Amino acid sequence: MTTLSLAGRTVGRGSPTFIIGEIAQAHDGSLGAAHAYIDVIAQAGADAVKFQTHIAAAESTPGEPWRVKFSRQDASRYDYWKRMEFTREQWVGLAEHAHEKGLVFLSTPFSFAAMELLEPLVPAWKVGSGETTNLPMIQRMAATDRPVLLSSGMASWAELDQAVQTVRDGGAPVAVLQCTTAYPCPPERTGLNVIGELAARYGCPVGLSDHSATIYAGLAAVSLGANLVEVHVALSRACFGPDTASSLEPHELASLVKGARFVEAALAHPIDKDRAAAELEPLKRTFGKSVVAARQLHAGTVLGPDDLALKKPGTGIPAARLSSLYGRRLSTSLAADALLSESDMEETR
Repeated sequence: MTTLSLAGRTVGRGSPTFIIGEIAQAHDGSLGAAHAYIDVIAQAGADAVKFQTHIAAAESTPGEPWRVKFSRQDASRYDYWKRMEFTREQWVGLAEHAHEKGLVFLSTPFSFAAMELLEPLVPAWKVGSGETTNLPMIQRMAATDRPVLLSSGMASWAELDQAVQTVRDGGAPVAVLQCTTAYPCPPERTGLNVIGELAARYGCPVGLSDHSATIYAGLAAVSLGANLVEVHVALSRACFGPDTASSLEPHELASLVKGARFVEAALAHPIDKDRAAAELEPLKRTFGKSVVAARQLHAGTVLGPDDLALKKPGTGIPAARLSSLYGRRLSTSLAADALLSESDMEETR
């Protein structure tokens, strides 16, 4: 299946790249900030806004260790997840706001409880890199018949094969995104080559979940055939949060969207070089070079390198023939800068 339907939009071969603005935890637990991010992503022209839905008691234990101790106000990772929670009513409000702005609303669940909360709100499931081996959750997602978008950052090929097969066994459409779990991700670890490998291996829509904090990887992915591109977004990379250093700022997201549409238009209209050159023949006569007299030349002159020059317009003997004219004898005199023609030279024997 080379395409899938996501909230009425076709994602896959022949359709524009589906661009997702990932908020993750950039809102830092502020509902107002979360709504502000929806406005920012809509203004940038993205197709979807994506959050993460954390319910601390359902996904973590109080002893969960910090991967990186980034927060001064949260005593534990559990406390941080707790502070990131929104109520069911608040999630409904965020989804409604996204729809009002013309965005597809997505959020990654990290527990069955989060899935239950999100099920009335999302048209597809996004699986984070750390959940690719959580086959019971993926199985439950597939049972809803909604598309499952898999990030592959922490998965081996064998694990990814198993996740894709789990989705397909459940009868749901699947898409797979190349992802490198590095924040920010350096260019040599982006893995752009994997996009084509995913397409060949699974025959489904594929893409890139990017953490490079640049627009370059996303644009390269579009040119390589990515059907989806997901990027983290922060109001500023100077903001607090674990993902801000690997995020795009709003103006950069707008540039990514604009650039992606440019690349798509270019790829959709291949050109025939010979036909294009033929259509530009009038311009070639204007801007091309012809062989001219480098100085005043008298009849009988045997032409050599010092006698001829190349100048516009290209309506005379083409510049490419210059060396073939050496040794020819003039049959008439020429003023400096006069375009040379065959009738100005004696016939060759």
